[in-house]
Formats: sequence, C-alpha cells, structure tokens
Amino acid sequence: MSLFMKRVRKPSEAETAILRVLWEHQPCTVKTIHEQISRSKEVGYTTTLKQVQRLLDKGLVEREPGPGKSYLYKAVNSAEDTQTKLFDRFVENTFGNSVSDLVMHALGKGEPSAEELQEIKAFLARLENN
Repeated sequence: MSLFMKRVRKPSEAETAILRVLWEHQPCTVKTIHEQISRSKEVGYTTTLKQVQRLLDKGLVEREPGPGKSYLYKAVNSAEDTQTKLFDRFVENTFGNSVSDLVMHALGKGEPSAEELQEIKAFLARLENN
C-alpha cells in the first residue's frame, strides 16, 4: 500500500460514527446505518449514503449484495484495530510520539480523584513489573 493510500484511509468524524454502527450491527444496509445514526443526530439519508460510499472508496468498509437492490456493508477492520491506528496517529502528530507528553497533558487538564490516582499508580506498577 502506498503512503498516499495510508493517509486516505483515515475516517472523518461522521465516517467514524458509521463505523461504530457497523461494529455493533454488521452487516447492515445503509437504511439501518441511517436509522441508528438518526437516533442521536439529525442527518439526511443521502448524506449517510455518501459517507458510506466514501468509506467504501477508502477501503474501510466492504459490501455484498443484500435483499432486493440493497447492499450489506461491514467494516473491514475491527474497532480495536481502527482505534489503535487513530490513537497512534494522534500521539505521533500531536505529541511527537512522546507518551510522557501525552500523559502529562492529560493529567494536567483535570483533577484526578484519589481513586483515579490509585488506578494510575497500579497501572504504572504493572508496566514496571513487565
């Protein structure tokens, strides 16, 4: 796969919402995807259709013939795989691949509770023991 294709494969926010529907309900038709997304936000059917077609063009979904003239769509990659790739790209682009900068930024944006601090300390201890 070329470098260009890797860049194109990144889903937009709206496309990610479609992928979330597919991960939970796949395979499904554009109608089903649209019905699920419409529960939380107002969006036109043709907009949903166009976004699904973009995902197909990006190679992030695949389709097979469905009932009647419709198609059934499913995500090519798992939710975990896609989230990992997006997160890795975010850390690389935003924090220069510095995990410590990411963690310090995240911890500096709020006041973690005593319970959250304990969870963080336990997590760090597990990392140190591995």
